Parts: sequence; structure tokens; C-alpha cells
Amino acid sequence: MKVPDDLWGEVRESTGGVYRVYLDDGSEVEAFLRGRLKREARAGDKVVIGDRVRIGSEHQGDEIVRTIEEVAPRRTRIVRRSGPGRKPKAVAANLDRLVVVQSLRAPDPRLEVIDRFLVLAEVDEIPALLVLNKTDLEGAAEQADLLEALYRDVGYSVLRTSPVTGEGIPALAEALSTGVSALVGPSGAGKSTLLNAVEPGLELRTGIVSRVAGRGRHTTVSSRMIPLSGGGLVADTPGFGDVGLWGVGEAELERCFPDIARYGEGCRFRGCRHLEEPGCAVKEAVEEGWIAPSRLASFSALREEARADARKGRRPGE
Repeated sequence: MKVPDDLWGEVRESTGGVYRVYLDDGSEVEAFLRGRLKREARAGDKVVIGDRVRIGSEHQGDEIVRTIEEVAPRRTRIVRRSGPGRKPKAVAANLDRLVVVQSLRAPDPRLEVIDRFLVLAEVDEIPALLVLNKTDLEGAAEQADLLEALYRDVGYSVLRTSPVTGEGIPALAEALSTGVSALVGPSGAGKSTLLNAVEPGLELRTGIVSRVAGRGRHTTVSSRMIPLSGGGLVADTPGFGDVGLWGVGEAELERCFPDIARYGEGCRFRGCRHLEEPGCAVKEAVEEGWIAPSRLASFSALREEARADARKGRRPGE
């Protein structure tokens, strides 16, 4: 028997097909998928944390079972594809901020990986904050100077942090204190350790950096929204390490690199690929030091991935 009490709320946790939903009236319920939504979840288009959902209820014997009946359109989303050929999956929705965490040492920074995560933000026009973590390690200061200058010139906000010394932790807490944020970055960058520093007592599991590969092990086992005592929510999602291109085709990739897009308007030929074309304003900007060579290299690598997807007949986001 149907219980006529449909309510709207936000998905705060997702574990094994069970969704914890924070309702607009302030209560929390566990809910399950049914019908069309369940079939779509099996096909990969699943309900994710941050989704606004309508909850229905029905009696099953002596129990009231809550079900997700509808998902509201998403303002934003973050998507990952773990390696070539795998279908991208949304992992969080309706974000206000993407915090890209990169360690300065152990493991060392990989600029193309940073740029991939920044593209993830640009695709859905999510404001991004780059966090340069582990400033306490030897040689980190010099690395931080280089990276901060590079990405501030592009137009991104940059913050230096160390959970060991406390550097940047109050500023990070302030940045996270409004809206919904997601922390992403390579394995071993220190995302869980940073959240533990921002919210003492949270006790998120932290991974060990492999001595062989210099990479961390994933420590998040379910997706959830973490409410912070200072305000704001943080999306804690599993497996956001090295990922493939996210739902962006070759034609729209340039807008996801603001520095390249800015100079690309001055290229002689429309549709310039910024390789060896005459009159390429982007190549000229690289030669004159206005665009970092690493940024053009990242753009070129991602463009080739997009072209490879197009040759395979895979649409952006699939």
C-alpha cells in the first residue's frame, strides 16, 4: 500500500544500492531505487551523492520502505572514467566547488594530472581551488613556488597546506565552509589527511604511499557527504586517482583551458590545433613565456584522447 508522503531531499550517502537521504524537513531516511531508476543505475547512470531526489513510501508488511521516485536535474556534476575504454560515471552532483589536491612531494606532482582535474571543473563551470599539499617536506617550497606561479597566472586560486605544520588549514576550512565541495586529486596527495586536519575527530582512513610506485592507495570505500562543524559539506568519493577524459569533445576542449582559449582567439586560422600552423597565437604565447609549455602539452594530450574517442564512435561523456 502506498503511503502518500512524497518528500524531497538530498542524497548524503551511497553504499551498495542503499541511499541515505537528508530530507527537507530535517529528517534522514534510507531509500532504495525502483523501476526505471533501478534499471538506469544498472546501465551506469546511477543516483549519486548531492542529487536532489523525491522520496516515496509504501508499506511492505509491517514495514515502511522508502524509495527514490525521481531525480531533479543536476546543476553540476563530476564524472570519472578509470582508464581508456571505460564508460564515464557521475560520482557527485550539484557541487559549488572543486578542490584539486596535489602533493608537492611523495608523490611528486604530475602536471598533466593536475590539468585533467581542472578540466573536470571547467566542463561544468565549477569554481576550482588548487591545493598544494605537504609543504613541510624537503624541497616542497621550491616546487610550490613554481606551481603557484603557473596556475595563478592561468587564473586559478591556489592554497598551500600541510597537516603536519598546520599551514593553510584554517584557510582551507574557510574555503569549505559554504556550499558543497569535492576534494579530488591523485592517490597519495593527502585528501583524507587534509579533511582530518580541517575536522579533528573525523578520522577518515588514510592510505600509505607505495615506495615502489610513489602513489597512494585509495581509502574511501563509499560515497558520502560530510558535514563540517564550521559549515559546508564535503563530497567524499572513492577511486578519484588517475582518470580518463571526462565528457568533453575536441571541439569544446579549448574552453576548458582558459589560458589557451584566451590566446587562441588571436590565431590566424579558425580551428587552429596549435601544432605547426602558421600564425598560431598560442604557440607564439608559449615561446614568449605567456603560456606554460606543460599546459599546451596537457591540452594536446587530452585533445588526442578526445579524437581517439571520436574515432571509436564514443560520444563525449560516454
